[in-house]
Formats: sequence, structure tokens, C-alpha cells
Amino acid sequence: MADNPHRVDNQHRVDNRVSAGTGSDLRTVVAAALLTYAGGVLMLVGYIVLGNAGGALLGLVGAIFGVLWWRNLHGGKVFPRDPGTVSLLTLAGVGAVLTVLAILLL
Repeated sequence: MADNPHRVDNQHRVDNRVSAGTGSDLRTVVAAALLTYAGGVLMLVGYIVLGNAGGALLGLVGAIFGVLWWRNLHGGKVFPRDPGTVSLLTLAGVGAVLTVLAILLL
């Protein structure tokens, strides 16, 4: 029973070998939310600029390349186990710039 990675100890806690901790898990969730938001806003900017669904499709292609670039930066993982603070701030900055751009283009 000692080799079981999901063993339960005396305090009824599950030994979790996937998580690097609560802070790491929270940063991963924030990274996922920011990637989704930035991709959606990029599609919105494409739609606003071209005025049709082709612009949204072009934005989607840009978002896909953005996700592939993100994955390349983080060792082949879209959602790394412990994303750095600089990476999260970069994503937040990109989302903010795209949001301001979308507002200005309306």
C-alpha cells in the first residue's frame, strides 16, 4: 500500500503528487483564464477591424498562434505546472492592451 500514489494518511488527506501547491494551482487557473480572455478579445478586434466573420476567423488564427507561442515558452505545456509571475503579467498586459484597442475601435 506504500506504493499507492493516492494513499490516505492518518489525517484523511490525499497525497497529491500532481499539484505544486495552492499558489501554483491558482496561477495555472489565472493563466488559463487570461489565455482564453486574450484569445476572445483578439477575435473581437479582428471582427471590429474587418467588420465581418472573416476578421473573427483571422483573430482566431492569431489566438492559436499565440497559444502555440505560449506553449513553446513553457516547455511544451499550454498550462504549465507553475507559471511565472512575469508570464502572468505579460498575459494580463496583452489582454489589457487588446481590450483598450477594441474599445477605441468601436
